[in-house]
Amino acid sequence: MGSKETPTFTECSKAMNSPFKNFTRSSELGELLASKIMVLDGAMGTMIQRLKLSEAQYRGERFKTFSRSVQGNNELLSLSFPKVIQDIHESYLESGVDIITTNTFGATRVAQEDYQMADLAYEMNLESAKLARQACDQYATPAQKRYVFGALGPTPKTASISPDVNDPGARNVDFEALRQSYHEQVLALIHGGVDGLIVETIFDTLNAKAALFAIEECFEETQERLPLIISGTVTDASGRILSGQTVSAFWYSVRHAHPLAVGLNCALGAALMRPYLQELSQVAKDTFISCYPNAGLPNPMSETGFDETPADTSRLLHEFAREGLLNIVGGCCGTTPQHLLEIKKGVATQRPRLIHA
Repeated sequence: MGSKETPTFTECSKAMNSPFKNFTRSSELGELLASKIMVLDGAMGTMIQRLKLSEAQYRGERFKTFSRSVQGNNELLSLSFPKVIQDIHESYLESGVDIITTNTFGATRVAQEDYQMADLAYEMNLESAKLARQACDQYATPAQKRYVFGALGPTPKTASISPDVNDPGARNVDFEALRQSYHEQVLALIHGGVDGLIVETIFDTLNAKAALFAIEECFEETQERLPLIISGTVTDASGRILSGQTVSAFWYSVRHAHPLAVGLNCALGAALMRPYLQELSQVAKDTFISCYPNAGLPNPMSETGFDETPADTSRLLHEFAREGLLNIVGGCCGTTPQHLLEIKKGVATQRPRLIHA
């Protein structure tokens, strides 16, 4: 990979004056991504939902007398029923994935306010990171390192869109509240031992900017800069994220963060995601591309709640890889370890998308 025709990630980084070049984990992952398509894990929520856990199981002993219902608070399970989360991580690692994400999609103060558990946000992130770290270290081998990325979700509140159709100017959260919430989350994830961060399922670019601002603050505070993946969500056939940006505009809004990879996830299955991934690949030429779609369309009659079988999703993502669109591939809602096993097989013989300085 060191020829003039195919520059290495490190060579590209130097040419771009990229911040990655001074940081070991970014360089290590960059070189791997230049040589193969890496595989991210699948849906945490889907796997939890399949277990049909009771209110008592969500509570565990520690929260047995908590004043309100906590069923559905998946992030709480890292504290109340950690074996569930550990088992899910291990099932994805057994399927052969390279990267697992922490059980922290909704582990911010802003999101946990819905359960009156905002004060547990730091601990949720810390323990979730430790669980993922332990699983990765157990499954890592000299032939295949495993990596933990701390997951930052969009929060159930949006800084750009009114929650009241009769008052377009109304907001239920502001940038500063989001920044503080993400700052706490990122610090806990770093302290818990993650290898990188993934800002995912972005439907509001202003929320994402608050996360990116907080991440940069934490990097300065800890003197540790980690690899970063940024993943947006196209919500419908308009080709825009919910706050109104096209995929190209979204990229230009977040590229200042110098992510290791940028991509798309959730909302759509692979078939519908293809044109938007093609658009992103055209504009983000100097950055790796990630894609982890849903398992097709929702289907309440299916075991996972979605249409596509593992073979279906694998076939579609194999086509993306053959087209030269991918560096990181995984699954979102409805995907399971079996989906990831088939996805890994499907891209194993394909070359990764090249980046250009």
